[in-house]
Amino acid sequence: MNEHYHSIHGAVQESAFIYINNGFSFSKADPLNIFEAGFGTGLNALLTAIKSREGTREVNYTSIEKYPLSEEITSQLNHHQFAGNDGKDIFHLIHSSPWNSKVNICNNFNLHKIKGDITAIQLSGMYDLIYFDAFGPDKQPEIWTKEIFAGIAAATRKDGVFVTYSAKGEVKRNLKACGFNVSLLPGPPGKREMIRAVKI
Repeated sequence: MNEHYHSIHGAVQESAFIYINNGFSFSKADPLNIFEAGFGTGLNALLTAIKSREGTREVNYTSIEKYPLSEEITSQLNHHQFAGNDGKDIFHLIHSSPWNSKVNICNNFNLHKIKGDITAIQLSGMYDLIYFDAFGPDKQPEIWTKEIFAGIAAATRKDGVFVTYSAKGEVKRNLKACGFNVSLLPGPPGKREMIRAVKI
């Protein structure tokens, strides 16, 4: 798709700012059920696992990915260097755990990776926090539609939180149409704004 997986201004910095600081730390749900659209390099899962160990609430993390990266690529990533002493082991467990099965990765953090297409499945379960980290609307417009957001809204609890790096007007309008109260927040370095929305 000729698209970067992360901001060229810093992958870890961007993910921590958007998904951890403005999503994980903002949500008060306990236990916390997270759904991620776009597993990608597994960075958001890694940062969430590390953050979850700082507290006591149980975190159940479900992520869907249509195009899983090969071990050849994931083995070259250095994200674990930013994740403390156990970062390397946890990152390895995240990537080596089987798809379509729930696995305990570390204290308080359970991972369920789904190999599939978000446009072709119906989400099961109810979620408190949504990490929407798919490729951008200009690269994958079919993933940013009102229909996709309606499916996510149906699987999001009242007061559930939705965070994404995108701040496009169409994304805001589609979220509002699906029952979210949408706010624009200052974005990470290199990006002026981001979206955080709360299910009404």
